Amino acid sequence: MNPLDTLRHQGLRKRLVEGLRIKGIKDEKVLNAISKVPRHLFMDSGFIQFAYRDQAFPIGAGQTISQPYTVAFQTWLLQLSPNDKVLEVGTGSGYQAAVLLEMGVNVFTIERQRELYLKVQQLLPSLGYFPKFFYGDGYKGLPTYGPFDKIIVTAGAPYVPEDLMQQLTIGGRMVIPLGPTDRQTMTVVVRTGENEFKKETHGTFVFVPMLKGTEK
Repeated sequence: MNPLDTLRHQGLRKRLVEGLRIKGIKDEKVLNAISKVPRHLFMDSGFIQFAYRDQAFPIGAGQTISQPYTVAFQTWLLQLSPNDKVLEVGTGSGYQAAVLLEMGVNVFTIERQRELYLKVQQLLPSLGYFPKFFYGDGYKGLPTYGPFDKIIVTAGAPYVPEDLMQQLTIGGRMVIPLGPTDRQTMTVVVRTGENEFKKETHGTFVFVPMLKGTEK
């Protein structure tokens, strides 16, 4: 057990999970993953007292750690199976990647902000989480490592990047918030054939914008 993850923190997580269940998250595997990840260790120390509230917080480089409900909802929409190969676009704090790893999948995560990329490369392994890290442009994905069973985008995109669509396996699912910078619609893209895709929508959310290129 991590000495920085106290019984108090675990109790706060349990309360958070009960709140997520009340808000409609019914998938016990997702709730179990959320209950295991010490969210307070992904935040600056000044925010620790807020770590188990169901809200987003700044993490630096103009980014945020997503609201736990949003993390749980996106994870649920992925419909993960054990050992799925998952591409995460936007590593950010690393919290979403940790939740995915607790679900028993293989995570490839890409981050465009060098500051966050370097920080999370140290943090996640120190907590026992070992995704494959990449610094690059999320719009391009990771073509040399695809295809992926699932793709999760953790920033608001104006459209579904073609490169990401082509990196989905047939039958694969992408969860991506689509829309303008002030509000996005949570969208699931399912690849049903070589050149065939179907979309489902699942309510509105607010994410930081998905930007092209990389930041030093």
